[in-house]
Amino acid sequence: MRLPTTTILSLSVLAALTLAGCSGGSTPAGAPASSPLAPAHQEGKNATAPAPLTSAALSERLLNEDDLGEGYTRKAPSPAQHDDVTVTGCPALETLGGDAAAGGSLNFPRQAKASFTYAGGSDSEVSEELYSDTAEKLSGGVGRIFAAMTSCSTYQVLVGTTPITVTAQKVPSAQLGDERWSQLLTFTADGRSSVVKQTAVRTGTVVVVVSGSSALVDANVERALAKARTGH
Repeated sequence: MRLPTTTILSLSVLAALTLAGCSGGSTPAGAPASSPLAPAHQEGKNATAPAPLTSAALSERLLNEDDLGEGYTRKAPSPAQHDDVTVTGCPALETLGGDAAAGGSLNFPRQAKASFTYAGGSDSEVSEELYSDTAEKLSGGVGRIFAAMTSCSTYQVLVGTTPITVTAQKVPSAQLGDERWSQLLTFTADGRSSVVKQTAVRTGTVVVVVSGSSALVDANVERALAKARTGH
């Protein structure tokens, strides 16, 4: 099944990280074992839910170099990509993409993104994405994406003309926000492998997604969540 690159929350970002930073390594020793993740508590049914934030408001809540500290440099936005993403070998992902193409809730219209390089090694890129919608839509949309991406231990992704083999596993995440999801993905292209961790945390009507090496994701997800909540 052929999917637009914006269909799945993470494939375009993770593929970009992979193609830009593939190294000769593979899954690092001591990587967390897979474990089932259940969403955390939902807000009370009678609670007054805040309105979703606009894209402009989300942009102001993205991390910047001052937040991250010495050694981080923000990357200029990449030119718009129009390559299709083709997924094979994972029916759940193919079905999910079809639902999105038909107007499902995966393409959250309120969003902001930033990527940074870190002067600290070969796996030196970390990206942040913020999305806002109702808590119900965010919970359902992000939950379906993560469940689909880890439902198949191995699958194939073709980004434009570049074939990538993906292996995926759920991993534990810190007890942050109202709900959280985390996964570890190994991308193999042209005989080289790169490991990318991705952690998403929902706090109210905002979802924070941090992607990159395990160390950088773990170091930055809590401060990304704090700024997404308050703007400071």
